[in-house]
Order: sequence, then structure tokens, then C-alpha cells
Amino acid sequence: MAEATMTTVGAILKEVYGPRIEKQYVEELTALKRIERTSEGVVETVGGKYVDFPIKVRRNTGIGNRQENEQLPAAGAQGYAEVHVPLYYSYGRVRMTGQVMELAETNYQAFASAMDQEMDGVKDDRLDDDARQVYGDGTGALAGITADGANSVTVTTAQYLEVGERIDILTIATGVALASNRLITSINGLVVTYDGADAVAVAGTHALYRQGNYTSAAQREVTGFNRIVGSGLLHGLDSATEPKWQSPNMMNGGTPRALSEGLMIQAVDGIRTAGGGRPSVVFAGLGVRRSYFNLLVQQRRYTDTKSFDGGFVGLAFNHGSEIPVIDDPKSPPNQMLFISESKVKVYRNKPYHFADADGNALKWVTDYDAWEALLKQYWEIGTSQRNAHAKLGDLIEG
Repeated sequence: MAEATMTTVGAILKEVYGPRIEKQYVEELTALKRIERTSEGVVETVGGKYVDFPIKVRRNTGIGNRQENEQLPAAGAQGYAEVHVPLYYSYGRVRMTGQVMELAETNYQAFASAMDQEMDGVKDDRLDDDARQVYGDGTGALAGITADGANSVTVTTAQYLEVGERIDILTIATGVALASNRLITSINGLVVTYDGADAVAVAGTHALYRQGNYTSAAQREVTGFNRIVGSGLLHGLDSATEPKWQSPNMMNGGTPRALSEGLMIQAVDGIRTAGGGRPSVVFAGLGVRRSYFNLLVQQRRYTDTKSFDGGFVGLAFNHGSEIPVIDDPKSPPNQMLFISESKVKVYRNKPYHFADADGNALKWVTDYDAWEALLKQYWEIGTSQRNAHAKLGDLIEG
């Protein structure tokens, strides 16, 4: 085997780590594992990369009954809209010092070990954030706020927060910043402490966001389930003008309630009534999954897990046919998402890869004895039928 040198390191990154990165993402993203990934419809125009696909929003109303020799109903047609939405850009950066890079020439095994740590680290961290974005609303919101403190806030959930993470504190309604680029220094239960001058007075109208991922002027994250499954503007189309372009509302106005099979049946019935058919999967966080398990135990139901298509293991929910209830640690608390997978796609121009437009995956960092690699993917989550999904919310966790 030829000795690895600085000139071959770029090829190692592209050829060895590239396929492994793709394999890891496909296997470990719980929600996306069952959803089709495609480059079909992805176009590049002035201003960036977009995805185009048609959606059906209205039925043909040119139907009716008449008596003999009466004028026929006015002709109609199916109603369609063309979606043209941008792809969003996800990145991961790796930096290695010049001293580490020189090991490629003098001690390849030591270099390979150091590279493994960096590559595995950026894969895991990028994977973790993608798993969160799948359930998000495109804003980068990490947690709501229930109380203010001295350089601290009490949050609704610490599920997506980490010590050492940088956050912005923004107004939910407008995206206007109260504080930017604050470092989380500690998390104690639901109390999050951050650095910087404590000149921020926050309330329930504010939230914590991943630093730099959202402003009042621009969306930077992909459009996740908690925006797809809802009403209002999505993919450039507003449910206020196209009433079919919304999901059945199964929230409870913020009042907690116990999970029941009756509520789950209502959620599926709501999709069927809206014309969306039956969902193919139910995603739930661990707490709501426990509530469903406890519900089955109380009713003396068979509660062993089952294997479903695609290698999924979960509890079954019977609504004429069995629908898998799949637990996902990244699913938001206190809710169930009923998703029709055939109506959702992950659009991307190509999978995660290292930036190598100049032929090199490693770039010298100007003015530093260091080298960087950039992992990236341009993607978006799109749905062709919004009323084929539903959200059952305000649930008490087990």
C-alpha cells in the first residue's frame, strides 16, 4: 500500500469518509429513514437552488344532476398550484492543526486515528441537528421560555440544548433579537444559564434559538413536521386562500390531557374526512410512547413491540389496519404526529459530501497552521398533500 501523503489526504476524505457519512445518515435518522429522498424537481436558478413540484388544491366542481334536456353543469377542472421553494444549506466544519496533518507523512496510523475522531464527531453532531430539524418549524427554535432569571431562563424543554451550545434569544412573533450568540454555561433541569451581561428581560413571548439559524428576514433551516403539519403559509401557499392546504387541528388550546385511543382515532378520522386517506406512521417522543404503552396495559391489550416495513420496531395502533407507533427521542414532547409518508419527500441535489470544487477536500486556513474540511448538503422537506397528516397535541407524558 502506498504511503499516505498530504496530496492523498483529500482523496481519503472524499473516498473513504464520504460513503460512510451517507450510510450513517440513512440508517440513523429515525423520522427520515422511511421517507423517500430524491433529487427530482431540484433546479438551480438565479439566487440559489430550488425544488419545484405541483400540488393539487381543488377538485373539479363541474359536476351535477339535471333533468332531460336541461343545460349541463358548467365545466370545471382540477385545481393545481406550483410549489417553488428554496433548498436550505446544512454544514459541518472540521479543523485540524498543521501538526496533525504532518502525521499523514510521518505516522499515518496516528493521523488516521485523529482523523477518525474528527470525522466521526462532525457526522454525529450534524446527524443530531438534522434529527431535530426534521421535527422543527424552520426557525431554529430550541425551547420556549416560562420564566426569567439572572443570566438564566426556565424553559419548556431542555431536549435540544447542550452545555457549550450558542443560542440567540428572539421574539417568537417577529424574530427580533433580544440577545445574540450567548453561550450556555449550565443546564440544571429546565433552568438554562448563559454568559454575557444580563440585560435581557424575557417572557413567554420569547424563545431560545440555535445561534444564527433564524432572523426576522430569512429562514435558514429546513421546513420540519411542526410547520408542515398545521395551517398558514407553507411552500409559498397559504391555507387562508386554499382551505384544503392545512392539516386537521387536534390541539387542546394548551390544556394538558390524557392520551386515549379515542383521540388517536379522531386524528386519523380527521385526515380521512379532509381527504387525506390514512397515515402510514405515528411518531412520538419517549414520554408519549410511554403513555400509549400504559394505555394498552390498562386495557389489558397485547403490548409487545412489532416489526414493521423498513426495519422499524414499535407498538401497533389499529385503525382498520395496523399503523406503527414509532418512538423517536428527537420528537417534541407532548404530541403525536400522524404522517402519510408517501406524501412527504426529502429533496436534495445530492447527499452529504465534502466541498471539493477545486479538487481538494482540505483547505488551508489563511494565516493559521491549520486545515479545514467542509461537510454540506442542500435540502428541504416537502409535502404534496398537507391534509394527509395530523398532529395530536397537549398530551400528558407517561
